[in-house]
Amino acid sequence: MNIWSNTSTLEDFSKNLLFTDDKSKAEIILMGSKPINLDDFPEVKGIFRAGVGRDNVPEDEAMAREIKVVFPSQETAQIIFEETANFTVSLILKMIYQDVGNLENWKKEKRLELSQKKLLILGLGNIGKLVKSKLQDSMKVMTFDLLTNKQSELEVLMRQADCLSIHIPNNKQNDSFIDSKKLNWMKDNAIIINTARGPIVSELCLLKEIRSNRLKAAFDVFWTEPYEGSLRDYHPDRFLMSPHVASTCQGFLAGCRKDLDVLIKELK
Repeated sequence: MNIWSNTSTLEDFSKNLLFTDDKSKAEIILMGSKPINLDDFPEVKGIFRAGVGRDNVPEDEAMAREIKVVFPSQETAQIIFEETANFTVSLILKMIYQDVGNLENWKKEKRLELSQKKLLILGLGNIGKLVKSKLQDSMKVMTFDLLTNKQSELEVLMRQADCLSIHIPNNKQNDSFIDSKKLNWMKDNAIIINTARGPIVSELCLLKEIRSNRLKAAFDVFWTEPYEGSLRDYHPDRFLMSPHVASTCQGFLAGCRKDLDVLIKELK
Protein backbone atom coordinates (compact mmCIF):
# COMPACT_ATOMS: atom_id res chain seq x y z
CA MET A 1 0.00 0.00 0.00
CA ASN A 2 1.17 3.53 -0.79
CA ILE A 3 2.32 5.36 2.35
CA TRP A 4 2.76 9.12 2.66
CA SER A 5 4.76 10.27 5.66
CA ASN A 6 5.54 13.58 7.39
CA THR A 7 7.99 12.05 9.85
CA SER A 8 11.44 10.49 9.66
CA THR A 9 10.72 8.35 12.73
CA LEU A 10 10.68 5.02 10.89
CA GLU A 11 13.20 5.75 8.14
CA ASP A 12 15.53 3.01 9.47
CA PHE A 13 12.59 0.60 9.80
CA SER A 14 11.13 1.08 6.32
CA LYS A 15 12.16 -2.17 4.63
CA ASN A 16 9.40 -3.50 2.34
CA LEU A 17 7.29 -0.37 2.80
CA LEU A 18 6.12 1.51 -0.30
CA PHE A 19 6.31 5.31 0.13
CA THR A 20 4.95 8.03 -2.11
CA ASP A 21 5.30 11.81 -2.13
CA ASP A 22 2.03 12.12 -4.02
CA LYS A 23 -0.72 12.80 -1.48
CA SER A 24 -3.41 11.97 -4.03
CA LYS A 25 -2.13 8.38 -4.25
CA ALA A 26 -1.54 7.79 -0.53
CA GLU A 27 -3.57 4.98 1.05
CA ILE A 28 -1.94 5.26 4.47
CA ILE A 29 -0.64 8.34 6.27
CA LEU A 30 2.29 7.83 8.62
CA MET A 31 2.13 10.81 10.98
CA GLY A 32 4.63 12.44 13.26
CA SER A 33 3.88 15.53 15.34
CA LYS A 34 2.99 17.79 12.40
CA PRO A 35 -0.63 18.43 11.33
CA ILE A 36 -2.19 17.28 8.07
CA ASN A 37 -5.12 18.31 5.89
CA LEU A 38 -7.22 15.25 5.05
CA ASP A 39 -8.66 16.99 2.00
CA ASP A 40 -5.26 16.47 0.36
CA PHE A 41 -5.62 12.66 0.61
CA PRO A 42 -8.61 11.47 -1.46
CA GLU A 43 -7.57 7.77 -1.43
CA VAL A 44 -6.43 7.41 2.18
CA LYS A 45 -7.81 4.44 4.13
CA GLY A 46 -5.79 4.60 7.32
CA ILE A 47 -3.69 6.84 9.55
CA PHE A 48 -0.92 5.59 11.82
CA ARG A 49 0.38 8.08 14.39
CA ALA A 50 3.99 7.22 15.29
CA GLY A 51 3.62 8.46 18.85
CA VAL A 52 1.02 8.93 21.58
CA GLY A 53 0.21 12.61 21.03
CA ARG A 54 -3.28 13.12 19.65
CA ASP A 55 -3.40 16.91 19.31
CA ASN A 56 -2.45 16.95 15.61
CA VAL A 57 -4.56 13.95 14.50
CA PRO A 58 -7.92 14.79 12.82
CA GLU A 59 -9.73 11.89 14.49
CA ASP A 60 -13.30 13.21 14.16
CA GLU A 61 -12.90 14.03 10.48
CA ALA A 62 -11.27 10.66 9.83
CA MET A 63 -14.11 8.86 11.58
CA ALA A 64 -16.66 10.73 9.48
CA ARG A 65 -14.82 9.60 6.33
CA GLU A 66 -14.45 6.02 7.62
CA ILE A 67 -10.66 6.33 7.74
CA LYS A 68 -9.10 4.02 10.32
CA VAL A 69 -6.93 5.85 12.87
CA VAL A 70 -4.37 3.81 14.78
CA PHE A 71 -2.00 4.74 17.58
CA PRO A 72 0.84 2.62 18.99
CA SER A 73 -0.24 -0.52 20.80
CA GLN A 74 -0.26 -0.63 24.60
CA GLU A 75 3.05 -2.49 24.54
CA THR A 76 4.69 0.14 22.32
CA ALA A 77 3.11 3.04 24.22
CA GLN A 78 4.57 1.78 27.48
CA ILE A 79 8.04 1.94 25.93
CA ILE A 80 7.31 5.54 24.88
CA PHE A 81 6.14 6.49 28.37
CA GLU A 82 9.11 4.87 30.09
CA GLU A 83 11.78 6.25 27.78
CA THR A 84 10.29 9.76 27.75
CA ALA A 85 10.27 9.73 31.54
CA ASN A 86 13.89 8.55 31.60
CA PHE A 87 14.90 11.26 29.14
CA THR A 88 13.06 13.86 31.23
CA VAL A 89 14.92 12.75 34.35
CA SER A 90 18.22 13.05 32.47
CA LEU A 91 17.38 16.65 31.51
CA ILE A 92 16.38 17.55 35.05
CA LEU A 93 19.65 16.24 36.48
CA LYS A 94 21.74 17.68 33.63
CA MET A 95 20.34 21.18 34.19
CA ILE A 96 20.58 21.02 37.99
CA TYR A 97 24.22 19.97 37.79
CA GLN A 98 25.07 22.24 34.86
CA ASP A 99 27.16 24.77 36.80
CA VAL A 100 29.01 22.88 39.52
CA GLY A 101 32.57 23.99 38.89
CA ASN A 102 35.22 25.37 36.56
CA LEU A 103 38.13 23.27 35.33
CA GLU A 104 40.23 26.24 34.27
CA ASN A 105 40.68 27.58 37.79
CA TRP A 106 39.53 24.42 39.60
CA LYS A 107 36.73 26.39 41.21
CA LYS A 108 33.95 24.47 42.96
CA GLU A 109 30.61 26.24 43.04
CA LYS A 110 28.52 26.14 46.20
CA ARG A 111 25.34 24.15 45.70
CA LEU A 112 22.39 22.79 47.58
CA GLU A 113 22.31 19.00 47.71
CA LEU A 114 19.82 17.30 45.39
CA SER A 115 17.70 16.05 48.28
CA GLN A 116 16.86 19.67 49.13
CA LYS A 117 15.91 20.67 45.60
CA LYS A 118 12.19 21.01 44.87
CA LEU A 119 10.78 19.55 41.65
CA LEU A 120 7.26 20.46 40.53
CA ILE A 121 5.68 17.98 38.12
CA LEU A 122 2.90 19.63 36.11
CA GLY A 123 0.55 16.86 35.00
CA LEU A 124 0.22 13.36 36.40
CA GLY A 125 -0.51 11.37 33.29
CA ASN A 126 1.48 8.31 32.26
CA ILE A 127 4.79 10.16 31.92
CA GLY A 128 4.37 12.55 34.84
CA LYS A 129 3.68 9.65 37.21
CA LEU A 130 6.80 7.84 36.03
CA VAL A 131 8.98 10.93 36.51
CA LYS A 132 7.60 11.24 40.03
CA SER A 133 8.36 7.60 40.87
CA LYS A 134 11.91 7.88 39.51
CA LEU A 135 12.84 11.04 41.45
CA GLN A 136 10.73 11.05 44.61
CA ASP A 137 13.49 9.32 46.60
CA SER A 138 16.11 11.82 45.43
CA MET A 139 14.35 15.20 45.48
CA LYS A 140 11.46 16.98 47.15
CA VAL A 141 8.79 16.22 44.55
CA MET A 142 5.63 18.31 44.35
CA THR A 143 2.80 17.67 41.90
CA PHE A 144 0.01 19.62 40.27
CA ASP A 145 -2.64 18.12 38.02
CA LEU A 146 -5.33 20.12 36.27
CA LEU A 147 -7.94 17.44 37.01
CA THR A 148 -7.34 17.14 40.76
CA ASN A 149 -5.82 20.40 42.00
CA LYS A 150 -7.34 23.84 42.37
CA GLN A 151 -5.88 26.48 40.06
CA SER A 152 -5.08 28.62 43.12
CA GLU A 153 -2.62 25.97 44.32
CA LEU A 154 -0.34 26.34 41.30
CA GLU A 155 1.12 29.72 42.24
CA VAL A 156 2.20 28.49 45.68
CA LEU A 157 3.91 25.45 44.15
CA MET A 158 5.60 27.31 41.30
CA ARG A 159 7.06 29.89 43.68
CA GLN A 160 8.75 27.06 45.60
CA ALA A 161 10.02 25.03 42.65
CA ASP A 162 13.68 24.85 41.71
CA CYS A 163 12.62 22.90 38.63
CA LEU A 164 9.32 22.63 36.74
CA SER A 165 8.73 19.57 34.54
CA ILE A 166 5.81 19.86 32.12
CA HIS A 167 3.59 16.86 31.32
CA ILE A 168 0.18 18.22 30.30
CA PRO A 169 -1.49 17.69 26.91
CA ASN A 170 -1.39 20.24 24.12
CA ASN A 171 -4.86 21.58 23.42
CA LYS A 172 -6.62 24.93 23.03
CA GLN A 173 -7.10 25.26 26.78
CA ASN A 174 -3.39 24.70 27.43
CA ASP A 175 -2.02 26.94 24.68
CA SER A 176 0.54 29.24 26.40
CA PHE A 177 -0.54 27.80 29.74
CA ILE A 178 2.86 28.84 31.05
CA ASP A 179 2.65 32.55 30.32
CA SER A 180 4.34 35.70 31.61
CA LYS A 181 2.33 35.68 34.83
CA LYS A 182 3.27 32.10 35.71
CA LEU A 183 6.91 32.56 34.69
CA ASN A 184 7.10 35.55 37.02
CA TRP A 185 6.08 33.27 39.88
CA MET A 186 9.25 31.23 39.46
CA LYS A 187 12.30 31.97 41.57
CA ASP A 188 15.52 33.25 40.03
CA ASN A 189 17.61 30.55 38.33
CA ALA A 190 14.72 28.08 38.34
CA ILE A 191 14.66 25.50 35.53
CA ILE A 192 11.86 24.56 33.12
CA ILE A 193 11.86 21.12 31.47
CA ASN A 194 9.50 20.48 28.55
CA THR A 195 9.18 17.06 26.92
CA ALA A 196 5.42 17.48 26.32
CA ARG A 197 4.65 20.09 23.65
CA GLY A 198 6.23 23.47 22.84
CA PRO A 199 3.05 25.61 22.65
CA ILE A 200 2.21 24.87 26.29
CA VAL A 201 4.81 27.54 27.09
CA SER A 202 4.64 31.04 25.62
CA GLU A 203 7.70 31.33 23.39
CA LEU A 204 7.96 35.13 23.65
CA CYS A 205 7.51 35.15 27.42
CA LEU A 206 10.12 32.44 27.89
CA LEU A 207 12.51 34.26 25.56
CA LYS A 208 12.23 37.36 27.76
CA GLU A 209 13.14 35.35 30.87
CA ILE A 210 16.00 33.47 29.20
CA ARG A 211 17.37 36.65 27.64
CA SER A 212 17.43 38.35 31.05
CA ASN A 213 19.38 35.40 32.52
CA ARG A 214 16.69 34.86 35.16
CA LEU A 215 15.49 31.37 34.21
CA LYS A 216 16.93 28.32 32.47
CA ALA A 217 15.20 25.69 30.37
CA ALA A 218 15.69 22.40 28.56
CA PHE A 219 13.24 21.65 25.75
CA ASP A 220 12.83 18.55 23.58
CA VAL A 221 9.69 19.98 21.92
CA PHE A 222 9.14 23.31 20.18
CA TRP A 223 6.62 25.69 18.64
CA THR A 224 7.74 24.76 15.14
CA GLU A 225 9.98 21.83 14.31
CA PRO A 226 12.77 21.92 13.29
CA TYR A 227 13.09 24.93 15.59
CA GLU A 228 14.86 28.00 14.21
CA GLY A 229 13.52 30.63 16.62
CA SER A 230 15.33 33.18 18.76
CA LEU A 231 15.72 30.88 21.76
CA ARG A 232 18.16 28.83 19.72
CA ASP A 233 20.72 31.57 20.34
CA TYR A 234 20.84 30.53 24.01
CA HIS A 235 21.62 26.83 23.41
CA PRO A 236 23.14 25.06 25.26
CA ASP A 237 23.80 27.19 28.33
CA ARG A 238 20.46 28.74 29.22
CA PHE A 239 18.18 26.97 26.73
CA LEU A 240 19.26 23.39 26.17
CA MET A 241 17.73 21.86 23.06
CA SER A 242 17.27 18.31 21.72
CA PRO A 243 15.44 17.44 18.45
CA HIS A 244 12.23 15.85 19.82
CA VAL A 245 13.96 12.60 20.72
CA ALA A 246 12.64 11.82 24.21
CA SER A 247 10.91 8.58 23.21
CA THR A 248 13.06 7.67 20.21
CA CYS A 249 14.70 4.40 21.22
CA GLN A 250 15.02 1.13 19.32
CA GLY A 251 12.17 -0.55 21.18
CA PHE A 252 9.77 2.27 20.34
CA LEU A 253 10.76 2.25 16.66
CA ALA A 254 10.49 -1.52 16.32
CA GLY A 255 7.13 -1.44 18.09
CA CYS A 256 5.78 1.27 15.78
CA ARG A 257 6.86 -0.70 12.71
CA LYS A 258 5.12 -3.79 14.06
CA ASP A 259 1.95 -1.80 14.78
CA LEU A 260 2.06 -0.22 11.32
CA ASP A 261 2.34 -3.66 9.73
CA VAL A 262 -0.83 -4.71 11.57
CA LEU A 263 -2.69 -1.72 10.11
CA ILE A 264 -1.43 -2.46 6.58
CA LYS A 265 -2.60 -6.06 6.89
CA GLU A 266 -6.05 -4.96 8.11
CA LEU A 267 -6.52 -2.52 5.23
CA LYS A 268 -5.46 -4.83 2.40
